[in-house]
Amino acid sequence: MNLTASWLSVNWTGALLQQFLGRTLCMMSAEVIHEVEEALDKDEKEMLLFLCRDVAADVVPPNVRDLLDVLNERGKLSAVALAELLYRVRRFDLLKRILKMDKTAVEAHLLRHPHLVSDYRVLMTEIGEDLDESDVSSLIFLMRDYTGRGKIAKDKSFLDLVIELEKLNLIAPDQLDLLEKCLKNIHRIDLKTKIQKYKQSGSGTSYVNALQASLPNLSLKDPSYNLRVQNGRSKEQRLVRKLAVKREAVKTSIQESGAFLSQHISEEIYRMQSKPLGICLIIDCIGNDTEVLRDTFISLGYTVQCFSYLSMDSLIQTLHQVACMPQHQDYNSFVCVLVSRGNSQSIFGVDKTHSGFPLHQIRRMFMGDKCPFLIGKPKLFFIQNYVGSQGQLEDSSLLEVDGPAANNVESKARQPGPCMVHREADFFWSLCTADVSLLEQSSSSPSMYLQCLSQKLRKERNRPLLDLHLELNSYMYDWNSRVSAKEKYYVWLQHTLRKKLILSYT
Repeated sequence: MNLTASWLSVNWTGALLQQFLGRTLCMMSAEVIHEVEEALDKDEKEMLLFLCRDVAADVVPPNVRDLLDVLNERGKLSAVALAELLYRVRRFDLLKRILKMDKTAVEAHLLRHPHLVSDYRVLMTEIGEDLDESDVSSLIFLMRDYTGRGKIAKDKSFLDLVIELEKLNLIAPDQLDLLEKCLKNIHRIDLKTKIQKYKQSGSGTSYVNALQASLPNLSLKDPSYNLRVQNGRSKEQRLVRKLAVKREAVKTSIQESGAFLSQHISEEIYRMQSKPLGICLIIDCIGNDTEVLRDTFISLGYTVQCFSYLSMDSLIQTLHQVACMPQHQDYNSFVCVLVSRGNSQSIFGVDKTHSGFPLHQIRRMFMGDKCPFLIGKPKLFFIQNYVGSQGQLEDSSLLEVDGPAANNVESKARQPGPCMVHREADFFWSLCTADVSLLEQSSSSPSMYLQCLSQKLRKERNRPLLDLHLELNSYMYDWNSRVSAKEKYYVWLQHTLRKKLILSYT
């Protein structure tokens, strides 16, 4: 081969390579964007807009063409990115005709490379595709208890419903309990199982949804978690043990989209400067833990009110009276500790024959619309419930996610009435159950859960409460690994905290 032919060969190869890279990495032409937009039907366009809500969180494009154009200008719409979008909306014909790719090639790429679209949004679109009109109608009806009547029109699609729930912060990548519950109620266990598999994969633990990314006044809430201490570590527990690492990963990902947002999120802490910090209500119907609990919360700076051996009527009356106390307006937080016999959903007080008072109604008393002086302030509940062998706790007491925070929450909390903070925001709900036989074996033994909690709060008060509780759960796991089934403690934590919480004057 002469030099001219060799030069032509090299340049021809280079041209092919450049053409290939241009097709796979560079910006899409307006012609390609127009062709894609023209080929998609209404449902496919709705799906694509939903999938990309987090990719361009600060932009709300009115149509697919504008969305793709925005992504293109920002360098996010390479051929492989567009191929992923077409793959997600099942337009394999466009993959082949416009991008000269097939389904298998895209799937292989997705297995090896980061995705443009989050697993959470893919999950939601897959669920939407599997729901028929009657299913969606039932879900919209069930959500009225959380969104209010008339909030979501009956003719809306499932993706429309998800968007509205995201705006209210009732659903997020790491908060799908409410959706699971409603899918169970309409007997779509197959879709509930799909959500559970997604959770087990850990896909939602370090992901920022569109609402959080677009509203810098929202803190990035630590993922709520359910913990059950068992003989072996569950997948959820292994996930929680990696939480500290995940938090750092979240901060890094946010910094890529704006250093200010990351700084704001990492520094947002509940105000804890009032003296006292708040009222601590202790109701001990067993009688083993009052003294140590009182000393612990006094040392933390709380005004402690203790009640022992209350009947069911007296217990309910005491909770109502404390919830209505005007003194809450002058304090920064509230704590309630309950120790009682009960079952999976209720506490009994000292009335063994009583049907019990539901746990969710206790929480209801202190929500924003019932207890306006605690709006925007952390409300902490630590509950030790001794249940019979057939009363193991079920997933019956779920907290929904809080709504956007209002500016100057502390001042707004002093004014009863409408407020921008969701009524269920700012709850910390730690529930421990143990077999009632522990009381029969030794009536003077304190709760291992409350004993460990007290020690941690007194010795490590300057650390975030969520971190302390994570370590508490680890301790309870170690305890359970050494004792019989009747001696185990089962711990759950659910929270709607919007900020970091440290039980100390800051």
